[in-house]
Amino acid sequence: MSGQQWTRVDGSEPEWETIRRTLTEAGDTWAVVGLSNNTARAAYGVAQVLRRFGKRVVPVHPKAETVAGETGYARLADIPFPVDVVDVFVNSSLAGPVADQAVAVGAKAVWFQLGVVDREAYARTRAAGLDMVMDRCPAIEIPRLG
Repeated sequence: MSGQQWTRVDGSEPEWETIRRTLTEAGDTWAVVGLSNNTARAAYGVAQVLRRFGKRVVPVHPKAETVAGETGYARLADIPFPVDVVDVFVNSSLAGPVADQAVAVGAKAVWFQLGVVDREAYARTRAAGLDMVMDRCPAIEIPRLG
């Protein structure tokens, strides 16, 4: 995938580099916002892929359900340990505040899933120094790592 010519939304560097860095260098603790025990939801399947890729997946959902043995939390701020990446499975209209919360808790990166787009949140998150991936899915991108 080293020949990819994808560009970031803000045009600053090839998007593939940010995707690669987020998946391989940002850290192994991923908070998945919108993850519950509903196996029919995309978040559940993506969380399984992340776990197989060696990531610790922390569920963040208003119900604060335990998923696959990992304690769930109602909000990012409730997680009592550092989070490296915040993976967002909520409607685009709700994603911006989640990105802001990710900045507030000290995450290194934010990942908006396929169909989750908020260019203003993207700009704010990048301005805060975090890596940001938008409208992509790690379950699709992980196999592309080679």
